[in-house]
Amino acid sequence: MAPRIFPLVKFLVKGGLAGGAIYVVYSQGLLSGGEEGAQALRKAQEALPPAVEEWAKYFGWKLPAVPKTEFSLCSYWNSGVRTTIGALSVAPTRASEYTQNGWKYMKDLIK
Repeated sequence: MAPRIFPLVKFLVKGGLAGGAIYVVYSQGLLSGGEEGAQALRKAQEALPPAVEEWAKYFGWKLPAVPKTEFSLCSYWNSGVRTTIGALSVAPTRASEYTQNGWKYMKDLIK
């Protein structure tokens, strides 16, 4: 009986964790528009360092200082998303071109 219940419990725990993570991400506004996502990112950047310091003190860990970055993570993220979406938008056209070139090459080989 126990071997049959363990996979079910394991599945339910994983599903609960995934569902909870999605709920938190949605409730914090990370799945909404760009401006709301940027606000949520700023909010997380403000709240995370004090929380990490508190946990480090609680466990007695000594963590190095977080390096300061001089670039906008949002702009790099947005450029990556734009590049990916652009590549996906031209994929059917490129696949058609490559198929036509392949057929032309095969016909030339047969002649």
